[in-house]
Amino acid sequence: MQSSSTDSHRRQSPIVAIFRVTAGNFLEQFDFFLFGFYATQIAAAFFPLHSEFASLISTFAVFGAGFLMRPLGAVFLGAYIDDVGRRKGLIMTLGLMASGTVLITFVPRYSTIGLLAPALVLIGRLLQGFAAGAELGGVSVYLAELASPGKKGFYTSWQSASQQLSIVVAASLGFALNRLMDPAAVAAWGWRIPFFIGCLVVPFVFMLRYKLEETEAFKRRETRPAMRDVIRTLAANWKVVVAGAMQVAMTTTSFYLITVYAPTFGKTALRLGTADSLLVTVCVGLSNFIWLPVSGALSDRVGRRPLLLSATVLALATAYPALSFLADAPTFGRMLAVLLWLSFLYSMYNGAMVVSLEEVMPPEVRVAGFSLAYSAATALFGGFTPAISTALIHATHDNAAPAWWLSFAAACAFFGTLALCRHKPASASPASARESRSVPRP
Repeated sequence: MQSSSTDSHRRQSPIVAIFRVTAGNFLEQFDFFLFGFYATQIAAAFFPLHSEFASLISTFAVFGAGFLMRPLGAVFLGAYIDDVGRRKGLIMTLGLMASGTVLITFVPRYSTIGLLAPALVLIGRLLQGFAAGAELGGVSVYLAELASPGKKGFYTSWQSASQQLSIVVAASLGFALNRLMDPAAVAAWGWRIPFFIGCLVVPFVFMLRYKLEETEAFKRRETRPAMRDVIRTLAANWKVVVAGAMQVAMTTTSFYLITVYAPTFGKTALRLGTADSLLVTVCVGLSNFIWLPVSGALSDRVGRRPLLLSATVLALATAYPALSFLADAPTFGRMLAVLLWLSFLYSMYNGAMVVSLEEVMPPEVRVAGFSLAYSAATALFGGFTPAISTALIHATHDNAAPAWWLSFAAACAFFGTLALCRHKPASASPASARESRSVPRP
């Protein structure tokens, strides 16, 4: 009986570990995305400029500024995680993200403290961005090192899947607030409620992360790279990092387009109701949550490259026609159908992309390399997707214009995938070189 109980515990332990590590990822992304969801309310509270467009652009610029900190977080926090371990590093990223969220939650309005209000909001976003720079890489590498043979794609897909739950919860809270509260109350103070809920969950998630166990793959590592070794190895593999960033471009652009930007897009460009736009976002999050593990598991069977190339080609062929169909006659049904299609493309691509990127990085700097490529793409593409989409619509007077930005990202991803399929990463040590050669090609 005791042996059976022990075997049961061992079978369950990967599930428990996945829950513990992705719970922290859920909270960090929940806090991060709330800023985009409540962009119009935050614009009114902290950036009360002369026009809605100017105020919204200022808000999205601050939103994007957080992404500019991601590459720094990727290098410094990524190197820290590669040195001290996945568990300690992920606790550090969680603490930094929580600090930024608490700051944004309690900053007084511009009308109360003047220019100090947007300055403090910017600091909060920079803290969040610095933490997020290594969070996704740390979680993805932890899941990959935890995975049983032949299931790495399925395991790593739960990093992205946990983000979708955060989208669902954040959008559901927004939908409930718009149903239960007067719009003026939501604009004045109600938008802070989801941020406050995120603050309340922090202690619980800290407890889960604290109980994480270090991965066996990291424990077996013979050497731990110093910062100069990390930089040297990343420099030797700059082609992998650049190609990896190109590969991530479609993931980060499509994700922020169909989730973070969707409520603002529906309200300001399509003139749909806020509740309808948030409900569509809930459905998109659920769709992503379902399709991502399917894609990850499928990539374990058929390989990474077929999914990556197919999804990028479909995005290039259908992005503008789909958004034009929506812009021509905006309705709840059309917005739902179009965003669910883009959700399918995003999920099919991302489920294979995350594990593909993890596999091509040198083992001794796996977190730093993954995080740098992911963060660079997010800083250049995803983080500014709301601002660029808003600007494109304003400049062209075409509500389907965000599709051009998505198509450009898909083209970058297509060529990045082709480059990575032909390139082997250079490694700084013989031991890690042996490990790198044992990694399957994408």
